[in-house]
Amino acid sequence: MEYRDYYKILGIQKTASDNDIKQAYRRLARKYHPDVSKEANAEEKFKDVQEAYEVLKDTEKRKAYDQLGANWKQGQEFRPPPGWDANTHFNRSRTGETFQESDMEGFSDFFANIFGGAQQRRGRGQGFREFRQRGQDQHAKISITLEDAFHGTTRTIQMQMPELDANGQMHHALRTIKVTIPAGAKSGQQLRLAKQGAPGMGGGEAGDLYFEVDIEPHTMFSLKGSDVYLTLPVTPWEAALGSDVKIPTLGGQVGLKLAPNSQTGQKLRLKGRGMPGKPNAGDQYAILQILTPPAQTDEQKQVYKQMAQIMPFNPRNW
Repeated sequence: MEYRDYYKILGIQKTASDNDIKQAYRRLARKYHPDVSKEANAEEKFKDVQEAYEVLKDTEKRKAYDQLGANWKQGQEFRPPPGWDANTHFNRSRTGETFQESDMEGFSDFFANIFGGAQQRRGRGQGFREFRQRGQDQHAKISITLEDAFHGTTRTIQMQMPELDANGQMHHALRTIKVTIPAGAKSGQQLRLAKQGAPGMGGGEAGDLYFEVDIEPHTMFSLKGSDVYLTLPVTPWEAALGSDVKIPTLGGQVGLKLAPNSQTGQKLRLKGRGMPGKPNAGDQYAILQILTPPAQTDEQKQVYKQMAQIMPFNPRNW
């Protein structure tokens, strides 16, 4: 009989971790599953992958298999080492658990000789219905405005998604998807649409569809976490004398009181006027920026000269 190099079949190293083995199996099972694969000899390759995984996923089976040594090659004529006893190398190491012949149904003579029992390979149509593979999760980005993120919205999107046709073949088709963006959504947030991803195989459930939120830059506001920032231009007299001004927020205009002698860079807080959230909404901050009117006429220039005489002031007093 021929030696079976289970590591080579799964395309992994002998030092592979349990997670490496699982990932390799899932990848190859999807590739060679007879219901969807167009590969040559997909059915045989699929059985080989199943057999290799059956051994390497189990700590005790893998240990027993590794005890055969590292000098064998795939397809080489093989005979178990003298004195080899599957009961010694496998069953007894599992405190007397017996590996049933029915568990080996569909596997090779090599497997049967190593782990005991005899069987014939399954024909197509038997056993494959028992293979269930969850569909892959799908990922996409969705761009929204800051106003959409603040109020929440619903988007209808058309995108190419994997589907199984009537013959069980995987292909991509245009699908219309409705996405609900909750109020207070943040950039980078993942919106999950359960079972809207790729279809599963063998009756496995579909994967999920994830949309990553991307909030577009705004011409007026900036966002830091749940807080909204606005640069607020004010005149010198509004800043010096104090004033009541109207400022925009994502929820509409509100009044803001400037204290006398306000300065550029001063940060004024509007509690709860930022992005919605739990347990508390964010805040909005107005950053004052004093803008000086240009002196274009002789009369305007005279006003500045009078100010310089009446209110001598050195801003560079360092």
